[in-house]
Amino acid sequence: MNLLSLLKQRFSTALSGLVDSPTDYLPLIRPAGDPKFGDYQANCAMPLAKVLGKPAKDIAGEIVSRLDVNDICHPPEIAGPGFINLKFKDEFLLQQFVAATIDERVGVEKSSNPQTVIIDYSSPNVAKPMHVGHLRSSVIGAALDKLFRFLGHHVTSDNHIGDWGTQFGRIIYGYKNFLDEAAYNTNPVGELSRLYRLVNQLSDYHELKTGLPKLEATVAELTDNLATAEAAPLDKKDKAAAQKLKDLRNALTAAKEEVVSAKSKIASVESNADLSAKAQAHPEIARLARVETAKLHQNDAENLALWHKFLPECLKAMDQVYDRLDIKFDMTLGESYYQPMLADVVSDLEKRGLAKESQGAMCVFIEDNSAPFIVRKADGAYTYATTDLATIQDRVERLHANTILYVVDARQSEHFQLLFKTAALWKYPHATLKHISFGTVMGEDRKPYKTRSGDTVGLESLLDEAVVRAKAIVEENESLKRDEDAKLSSDDIQLIAQRIGIGGIKYADLKHHRESDYVFNWDKMLAKKGDTATYIQYAYARVCSIFRKGNIDREQLRHDKSFKLTLTEPLERAMVIKILRFEEILEDAAADYRPNILCQYLFEIADLFSAFFDQHHVLNADNETVKKSRLKLCDITARVMNQGLGLLGIETIEQM
Repeated sequence: MNLLSLLKQRFSTALSGLVDSPTDYLPLIRPAGDPKFGDYQANCAMPLAKVLGKPAKDIAGEIVSRLDVNDICHPPEIAGPGFINLKFKDEFLLQQFVAATIDERVGVEKSSNPQTVIIDYSSPNVAKPMHVGHLRSSVIGAALDKLFRFLGHHVTSDNHIGDWGTQFGRIIYGYKNFLDEAAYNTNPVGELSRLYRLVNQLSDYHELKTGLPKLEATVAELTDNLATAEAAPLDKKDKAAAQKLKDLRNALTAAKEEVVSAKSKIASVESNADLSAKAQAHPEIARLARVETAKLHQNDAENLALWHKFLPECLKAMDQVYDRLDIKFDMTLGESYYQPMLADVVSDLEKRGLAKESQGAMCVFIEDNSAPFIVRKADGAYTYATTDLATIQDRVERLHANTILYVVDARQSEHFQLLFKTAALWKYPHATLKHISFGTVMGEDRKPYKTRSGDTVGLESLLDEAVVRAKAIVEENESLKRDEDAKLSSDDIQLIAQRIGIGGIKYADLKHHRESDYVFNWDKMLAKKGDTATYIQYAYARVCSIFRKGNIDREQLRHDKSFKLTLTEPLERAMVIKILRFEEILEDAAADYRPNILCQYLFEIADLFSAFFDQHHVLNADNETVKKSRLKLCDITARVMNQGLGLLGIETIEQM
């Protein structure tokens, strides 16, 4: 049952005949900010005042006179300039609550219009260990995957891995020239990653060495321009001139930082005898690495054999991380899968007049966008754009997708804008293509989260540390227990540490609006109080402890037909309303692709339960009727928390 949808249906009927488009005003029906005003509030009268030329309060009265909610609500009240306050009748809440308590889906109905959805998420480049940069796509994508499935949509999850791109050319070049065979035999992915970083470092060295004079010239030019600008009289009222001066200063600062960074990277090679020797021996390393990529794409036997040798080890290492995160994919189709389709994609684009040659490359030019969408480079190599177009073609034509969601960081926004426009012009104008963008995981310094040495944090090491820290918290709690029989076994401690640690990382990511950057903080992430997974897991465990102490069979209680809901306390009614909003919250989270909406809801439920638990008896309630009512309330609260956390990919704990 979706209480908000029910109210919107009733208001839609009431507004019909009063306004041309009732649906435009339905978003103004929202949960009340303060329970003293009711459960929900409709604010549609105020914007209608200008449309209808009447006072908002009069319009509110007219809406109420046309509104049929007598079977579910107390008489609506008009407050202030025209707010319509609504409070559900307890008997209606009882009916919905009882239905939810015996429903395996705790009252959440499946979509009446299920969509076929492809969710493309995680998508790391193989042959490199996964790092913290892959965290957000993985956990946001997995949460949306579970959420859409639960709501009844037909979902296919696809890990569109980078297994064919330019990184393989660099790895192959490194393997042929710099391989440490013993290291490869011990840790293949670790050695391939080292080779990739080495080739990158040497390529950057040559590029920076060549480009440094130009960077320094830019600094000199900006310095002169700034000096001239600062010497000129400045009219404080001339905002354009002030902005120009500010822009010059910012540009000079950025250019100086770029020179410092370039010199540092050059020095790191030249100060190391081994790296310096390699750099001198491989002056064309960047070009030759691109040659290795081209050979791979042309099915060169040697490079193809190396690719087949590397890939299984890389996939195995990735799967180890996914197992720890409890993330599973329906498909793992990398760029290599689409390689045979790319020539036909470009050919079809050309036949339709969309792709045109420009400086030897084949490009799609999108109106109002200065940069072309390159689908084949001048050297004949295909691009990510070509692969992504082939992927859309496959997903729509073979998998019959209505909707394709790309859970990829915000820095790729321009690529997806061009991709979606090109796909619509090509032959898929009716496919719903969405870029589910997200921000960056930051360190305390407000820069992308890295180790103290400046390296990117490995995802597996991050998970290790989370479990270690969580275990220390659990062991500290255990040391405070006086009853030896109540203490947990070492296996239980390890299991709980796993669930708290991994759950803490996931929740800390998901609770933020996905488009926001957030600061990674261990102490806040694993705190037992506040908006954390640990707090919600603890609330769930407290519910379980009630049934454990009372030796009560929750399944039997759930189907007890003699049950009567009693709402004698405000907190009880608040919990019932919150529980019955579960479907509404899930639909909102899915509509905006925002798991943080579900996180906030679960935190509020845990908070309500904690307040209820602290203020009211359950097992020692005044009478059996109140006891049974409160037990039912505790049971469904736990089930909603368990289901909600499960949709976020977080496991609950029955004892902490």
